[in-house]
Amino acid sequence: MDTKLLELLVCPVTKGPLTWNRDKQELVSRSARLAYPVRDGIPVLLETEARTLSDEELGL
Repeated sequence: MDTKLLELLVCPVTKGPLTWNRDKQELVSRSARLAYPVRDGIPVLLETEARTLSDEELGL
């Protein structure tokens, strides 16, 4: 994921920052507890496409 692009993207639900999970190819919004997929290098920032993060994944 391009770091400049990551600086511009925000969570569509909370408008908060996103972090890149390279292993799972996802953009993570800790505040929304959602992980958005990145398919073919394109972030899919739709709430309906995101998966909910578990407490374990969030380190809680």
